[in-house]
Amino acid sequence: MNISVWLIWALVAIACVIVEIFTVGFAVVCFAFGAVAASVCAACSLALGWQIAAFVVFTALAFLLVRPFVLKRFYSGTDVKTNADALIGKTARVSELIDAAAGTGRVAIDGDDWRAVAINDEVIQVGTKVEVVGRDSIVLTVRTMLQPAAEADVPAGENTDKEQ
Repeated sequence: MNISVWLIWALVAIACVIVEIFTVGFAVVCFAFGAVAASVCAACSLALGWQIAAFVVFTALAFLLVRPFVLKRFYSGTDVKTNADALIGKTARVSELIDAAAGTGRVAIDGDDWRAVAINDEVIQVGTKVEVVGRDSIVLTVRTMLQPAAEADVPAGENTDKEQ
C-alpha cells in the first residue's frame, strides 16, 4: 500500500479540523491551514523540507492573522444571560400580594409564575408592575417600577392634556 505524502498532510488537516470541533479557541485549526499548505507542496512534488517550511509558515500566519480576526468576530467576550439570570432587569406583574411579614409574594413574568420578595420589604399590591433586580435561587427580588408622570394615577377617560 503506497500512500502519497500529500494525502497524509490532507488527513492531518482533516484531523485538526475534527479536533477543533471539540475544542474552543480556534487554535488547532491553525495547524490545519499549515497542513493544507504542506499538502499542496507535496502534491507539487516539492521536497519534505519545503513541505515542513510551508507547514510552519502557514500555521504561523494563521495564528497571527486569521485567529485574531475569528476570535474578534465570533467571541464577543460578554456572557449571555440564560435561565433565571435572564429575568434580571425585566418587568413583571405582581400576581400575589408581596408582603415579607406574611411570607407571601409572587410575580408573573414571561408566562411563568415566580416566588418574589420586595427589595425593601415593602408591601406591593396585586397587579403592580415591578422590575426584577436580583434573584436568590428561585426567589426573585423586585422593586416597584416608577411610573412616568403621564401614566401615574390617571383615571380612565380623563385627558391629561390641558387645553387653553
